[in-house]
Amino acid sequence: MISQQPEVSLSFIGSVDGFERPLVNEGGVRFASYDEVRAGPLHGVSLWRKLVSAVNLALGTLQALLLMRRRKPDALLLTGGWVGLPVALAAWVSRVPSLIYLPDIEPGLTIRVLRRFARRVALTTPDSKAYFPHNETVVTGYPLRRQMLNATREDGLRHFGLDPARKTLLVFGGSRGARAINYALLDILPQLLADGVQIIHVTGTLDWEDLSHRRAALGTTTGYAAFPYLHHEMGAAMAAADLVVSRSGASVLGEFPLFGLPAILIPYPHAWRYQKVNADYLARHGAGIVLEEARMKDELLPLVRRLLSDAEQLGAMRAAARALAQPEGAARAAEQLAQLAEERA
Repeated sequence: MISQQPEVSLSFIGSVDGFERPLVNEGGVRFASYDEVRAGPLHGVSLWRKLVSAVNLALGTLQALLLMRRRKPDALLLTGGWVGLPVALAAWVSRVPSLIYLPDIEPGLTIRVLRRFARRVALTTPDSKAYFPHNETVVTGYPLRRQMLNATREDGLRHFGLDPARKTLLVFGGSRGARAINYALLDILPQLLADGVQIIHVTGTLDWEDLSHRRAALGTTTGYAAFPYLHHEMGAAMAAADLVVSRSGASVLGEFPLFGLPAILIPYPHAWRYQKVNADYLARHGAGIVLEEARMKDELLPLVRRLLSDAEQLGAMRAAARALAQPEGAARAAEQLAQLAEERA
């Protein structure tokens, strides 16, 4: 939005535990102010935690009302999380129009609540329209970072020192990592390297130390590059890859199509089903294959081998992924937010 309207002033409101702050700092967006309000979960927690959360939500609403009076916003962007509830309520009382952005296909409980206070809902895919019958919806696509949009295959190959004549496999599970995927990859790493496959493995920070020791015990691992975390370089890794193995959080709906990246998707099985819905969406459109975590031990290696050796299927998946790409997601969401601000004025 800053690039479209440089005169716009942006303010950020996060939770009191401050987990968003390092993400904001890494993002490089210039915010005029950074504030925090109290909040807490009301679903899936004990009665005592619900009572504590109710008190925090009441205090957070008062804090948010004061912020609305102090900052005088023209519009509000909500992305879910319990911290959005007191802010959305304060904005509604203050007659500040809100735009909810839904990154996943199926909305979680928080966004189902927040939509009551929102003027408009921005969606990643058209499939989400069914969940918002009484709200004005617009399909914007997934907002992508500039580093993603600017990444090229040539840059990726050069950055990671990869051989363009060999197939490249990217494996990751999120910022903290996915232990099941990490260990499943190490189990089949010798076979993949013997096949001549190049591997970029983003382990996440949680298992980095243990995985480093396990990797060292394997001996020579030429062609295997492991990192605890990639931020600005993640676009280069995706651009260089021929196939990805990953969880299916919301970002896969925007990032994999941008790069036409065929995917083996392994939804996290121990939480709400949104990852399964995301994975099924890409699979239904021919851009990915869903593999249950419990089947990885037996099926991951033969599946990776089959796809990397089948140029026709890999090409079809690549084309199917590219057909879903919406690289202007961030710009479209910003346009919707600007329209709400103009309507209020």
